Amino acid sequence: MKSPKELSRLLIFARVADKGSFTLAAEALGMTKSAVSQQVALLESRIGQQLLHRTTRGLSLTALGERLHKRSRMLQDQVALIIDDIHTAQTAPKGRFSIGYPHSIELSAVLPAVTQLGVEFPALELVLEANDRSVDLVEHQLDVAIRFGELKDSSYRALPLGQVKEIFAASPLYISKHGAINALADLERHRWITTPWQNKKVNLTTCFDEQVSFSVLPKPYVRSTTFPAVKELVLRDMGFALLPDVIVQPYIEAGELVHILPEFEGPTWPVYLLHAFQSNRPMHVIRLHQLLQQYLA
Repeated sequence: MKSPKELSRLLIFARVADKGSFTLAAEALGMTKSAVSQQVALLESRIGQQLLHRTTRGLSLTALGERLHKRSRMLQDQVALIIDDIHTAQTAPKGRFSIGYPHSIELSAVLPAVTQLGVEFPALELVLEANDRSVDLVEHQLDVAIRFGELKDSSYRALPLGQVKEIFAASPLYISKHGAINALADLERHRWITTPWQNKKVNLTTCFDEQVSFSVLPKPYVRSTTFPAVKELVLRDMGFALLPDVIVQPYIEAGELVHILPEFEGPTWPVYLLHAFQSNRPMHVIRLHQLLQQYLA
């Protein structure tokens, strides 16, 4: 979009999508409802496609609207950060900034977020440490760390990033060779690629939010110490696995993996960004938090 007006319209659309209402968006923006509606209509006209379904029950996003809304959130964050920078008159962050994180989200979330962070704050010296163990910030000289699961009491601050759930996946070629997996009992005759912390007894949740304790998984065919390694073995047609959705979803969308037994889910973990800043968080920490939320979503 080349026109500054289109940028403004995109931000107005994002607020409407956030609020789910022209009226609430108008109140938040300090505009009239008709002006907000007109700006969204002009944006739709410029794009040539509908972004919102308008019914008597309210508003809902079209498929394109969903995609545009997701991208516009990052734009909103950047605008807010610019305004905050002006208000606080902070100097550009520089120096060492170390980030600890588990291997499982390195490719899908951490590296894209860090790439954008480096573009926005080029004076930072970024240090990345992938480690699946819960490491201490001070002991490992980390400024921030990403943690999965409920946190124990500590002196660190925890910023929520979202949540990750485990789902079953296998490659199309593996299924073609070894047979379809349509029920939990079918897993007994298949090859399980697993991690040391995934025991024979697995707690699953059904699509009806029912808790199921499932203990008929086969003996592990291959056991690996990291989820990325498990994912690679599944991509090589060696078996099925129970993997975090943030790892396998891009491969499912690309057709390289199949989401098997979609009515069942494994454990769900909250994800946090830990830091030790007691009062005002630095700009680059705020921005990293925003970026990680976007990519984990």
